[in-house]
Amino acid sequence: MAAATATALESWQAAAPRKRRSAARRPRPREVAPRGPEAEFESDSGVVLRRIWEAEKDLFISDFWSSALETINRCLTKHLEQLKAPVGSLSDIFGNLHLDSLPDESDVAPDSIPRETLVTGTCHLKCVCYGIGNFATCIIARNQLTFLLLLLEKCQIPRSHCWVYDPLFSQLEIEVLNTLGVTVLSENEEGKRSIRGEPTIFYMLHCGTALYNNLLWSNWSVDALSKMVIIGNSFKGLEERLLARILQKNYPYIAKILKGLEELEFPQTSQYMDIFNDTSVHWFPVQKLEQLSTDIWEFQEEPDYQDCEDLEIIRNKTEDPSATD
Repeated sequence: MAAATATALESWQAAAPRKRRSAARRPRPREVAPRGPEAEFESDSGVVLRRIWEAEKDLFISDFWSSALETINRCLTKHLEQLKAPVGSLSDIFGNLHLDSLPDESDVAPDSIPRETLVTGTCHLKCVCYGIGNFATCIIARNQLTFLLLLLEKCQIPRSHCWVYDPLFSQLEIEVLNTLGVTVLSENEEGKRSIRGEPTIFYMLHCGTALYNNLLWSNWSVDALSKMVIIGNSFKGLEERLLARILQKNYPYIAKILKGLEELEFPQTSQYMDIFNDTSVHWFPVQKLEQLSTDIWEFQEEPDYQDCEDLEIIRNKTEDPSATD
């Protein structure tokens, strides 16, 4: 598999509640500053890092983490086989557990050097994360960030090969992310970023539908989509809760790709019900993509959302001064 630069884009808010499913399966609205002691603004990055470390400990020993990891493993195994990864690379990635013990708290202290696990074998994955939210003040966002950090460790993706963006990040949160060793993007590209041939995991929980549509448009080819994995809102759920004509008009790339993907739902546990609900792992089998009609691939018009109500994405004001958050 190829290795190189994957950069990315940006932001949004929660998807609408899903029809015909219980409330527990509905996307959780993104929270910026919940009330109560947990919501008090933390002026010290060390405090935020400590809370991330504590959340990491709790998540690591939970049944949810092991179940979710198995779900991702099942998907990535097929994905990597599709990319003809040499025999042994899967065991390199998933066999070498660097999470059998958690790092000391000092590993996430403000002055510590962020640890990175070198990628073994020939499978070099990149990661792009959008829309985690204000993890310094929101426990839901903090747990989502914690999951991302554990996932990077498990997949042996160096943190410097993970690009993160949310227009809501405070300067404190950017400082914390820099300390953790991930790469913080400085510009909002609204999800319109090509993977440039580099196998990439997109981690984008509870993001607006337009962001997924933009991402698909930016990678609208069999070659690019077959190299992508998306961990985010269930595409099946989008199909269920949106009228077909609305989906096809406003989010045509999602509508067109529904028959060209495979999806595995995240497990649900009471402890993390509100954090990872409506989340699935998506990948795009070449066989399914090649079965789609030629007309589907010829349509490559850039989304504009001019007639779209309740657009759940924060627009790039540099390009569209009239857009509102």
